[in-house]
Amino acid sequence: MGMMKSTEAVLDEKAIIASAEKALADIAAIRAEVAKVIFGQEKVVENTLLAVLSGGHALLVGVPGLAKTKLVTTLGTVLGLESNRIQFTPDLMPSDILGSEVMDSDESGRRSFRFIKGPVFAQLLMADEINRASPRTQSALLQSMQEYHITVAGQRYDLPAPFHVLATQNPLEQEGTYPLPEAQLDRFLLQVDVLYPDLAAERQILLDTTGIAESKPRAVIDPTRLTEIQSLIRQMPVSDKVVDAILSLVRSARPGHGNATTDKHVAWGPGPRAGQSLMLTARARALYEGRLAPSLDDVYALAEPVLEHRMALNFAARAEGMSVRDVIASLVKQARG
Repeated sequence: MGMMKSTEAVLDEKAIIASAEKALADIAAIRAEVAKVIFGQEKVVENTLLAVLSGGHALLVGVPGLAKTKLVTTLGTVLGLESNRIQFTPDLMPSDILGSEVMDSDESGRRSFRFIKGPVFAQLLMADEINRASPRTQSALLQSMQEYHITVAGQRYDLPAPFHVLATQNPLEQEGTYPLPEAQLDRFLLQVDVLYPDLAAERQILLDTTGIAESKPRAVIDPTRLTEIQSLIRQMPVSDKVVDAILSLVRSARPGHGNATTDKHVAWGPGPRAGQSLMLTARARALYEGRLAPSLDDVYALAEPVLEHRMALNFAARAEGMSVRDVIASLVKQARG
């Protein structure tokens, strides 16, 4: 009996390693295909992909013209997902996102309501400039992100699986915008800061996008395969050392938990969702980089995108010109010892 158990365990381990190696090959193909269209911005592409591979949503923050929309469109094609895009505006209504009921009449003149699905019924939804819509409209989308279904006129409608929201936000223009409340920001697995491209990447952008032919991405996997990879990531082993590092880092970012830097500069810190996000994305990053188990480096590399939108500085820290990123960098430096 003992021998049988050990043989089963070996077979199980071999099956996991084989499926992980297949996932490594698929992820490498996805990266190569995205790189044909998005030049440079490796960190942005990596973090956005990690959010999707981990089964979550991402908030892309950056000034206009940095290929945020193009990245989301490209990912939709490469991952084989059915995609929709919503341009958020102040007059956008919840029904413009969720869908609405219309009255139909049949040949006998009998009337009934029929639900017409809105753009939220997609596998990859791009919410462009999410902070331009009113809180009422934002909350309609954010409920679907959390619950994976919507309710209209008492009737429940399940969203397609997988379902991912990649939202964009412009940090410069604050006039006529409605900043997302902290509780709603927390639903985004990662905040991805999109910075200006480096010189070599910008040169390539100019040469490749102003000619007659432009590179077009192709589908590398399909939604079923994406779901399999997401399931595999949840099965990857995480050592006690990595779990302890995640707990230590997240708890050190909360005021009143014994960290002098945090107590001095932070008004409020991250909740348990931050730890859950690090557990998932650290595994996804390991697989993304060709490894079968996450390391401490994965945790520290993801500290900024996981924690940045889950913390707020106090007035004194803002007056000194500090940013949340500075505090996170300091906490990571302390954790590394």
